[in-house]
Amino acid sequence: MLTDPNYSEFASPVRSSAEDLETDRRLVTEAPGLTQTLDLMPVPALILNKNRQIVHANRAFRKLTANESMQEILGRRPGEVLDCTYAQRNAAGCGTTRFCRECGALKAIQASQKGQPDLQECQILQKGDTALEFKVWSNPFKIQGHRFSLFTVADQSSEKRRRALERLFYHDVLNTAGGLYGYADLLAELVPEDGETGRYARSIFNLSETIIDEIHAQKELSAAESKELVPKFVPVEARALLGEVASGYRAHQISKGKTIQVANDSPELTLTTDRTLLKRVLSNMTKNALEASAPGEVVTLGCEDRDGSVAFTVHNPKAMPESVQLQIFKRSFSTKGVGRGLGTYSIKLFTERYLGGRVWFTSSPEEGTTFTACLPLEPPSSNKSRKPHLKAKPQGEIS
Repeated sequence: MLTDPNYSEFASPVRSSAEDLETDRRLVTEAPGLTQTLDLMPVPALILNKNRQIVHANRAFRKLTANESMQEILGRRPGEVLDCTYAQRNAAGCGTTRFCRECGALKAIQASQKGQPDLQECQILQKGDTALEFKVWSNPFKIQGHRFSLFTVADQSSEKRRRALERLFYHDVLNTAGGLYGYADLLAELVPEDGETGRYARSIFNLSETIIDEIHAQKELSAAESKELVPKFVPVEARALLGEVASGYRAHQISKGKTIQVANDSPELTLTTDRTLLKRVLSNMTKNALEASAPGEVVTLGCEDRDGSVAFTVHNPKAMPESVQLQIFKRSFSTKGVGRGLGTYSIKLFTERYLGGRVWFTSSPEEGTTFTACLPLEPPSSNKSRKPHLKAKPQGEIS
């Protein structure tokens, strides 16, 4: 342990005098409603002074630290209160060792000291190798000219573990499904296509292919929701992709007795986008249309050039009840019972968050139901949230 309280390998070791610390504490506690509001928050929160020292900890934060009193916390730094092992390696405390250079909490605090709000992820290693994982926010503010930071934390430990287990599950189940697919493919090749045995072999192969596709779909959705999905943009032929989707569903059970077609007036258009995600969007739109259609009805897929964008449409002749229209893009809403409802949600998520497009629908007894996904010809410059590229909201849209 380094014993010099004035030595630092990174952030400033300087601490406020007892008099200055008391002044900061008084300014915060006497600010109308500030500490009372923080105590009502369920999220652990601290107010730090210009030297990264705690001048107030709300009730949720004190509970997080085994209900330490405000007097025990006053003047200490976040890592010291949270028992970070690196905060104990130097007499100057939290933020002053070389390990602190990569600390998300310190990065967020330093950004707010420069007047910039910041969000970071932070892992704190405690004694005994216990790891705490937080998402931390730090926001600057002033009281009578004195600079402070509002520092809030959210425990991410269980979420991180869930994601790790989820990734392991997808890896293992895809390996198993891949083995099944391989054997099914071999069986389909060995058995003559004509005859009952051949039909069963082909059905087993198709089912194994569907299983793998469904696993990949759920894996992509999980990655999209956690903002870990990275699109891969390539040139895509719009009409050819529609034909591929239509062809794939013609052999599907839900299309029995129904017709799937690509509109004859759909032009040959090329856009740069993530082919896998776009196919997932079009497949979900088509599946929903087929499920809503009765035997003898026609589901039509199409595309068109719309002001420099490509609009993909899927139409079926049935109208949706208004109660369904009002909830159509909600995550867990479904007309098919509990545990369903991710289809239209994923359509909107993939299109608007990752492909830079816009999704809407129109539905009426006279015209039936049409879902539209409109995508730019070129990919968005980044995957951050962005305004839809369509300027006007189409009539009949509910979002």
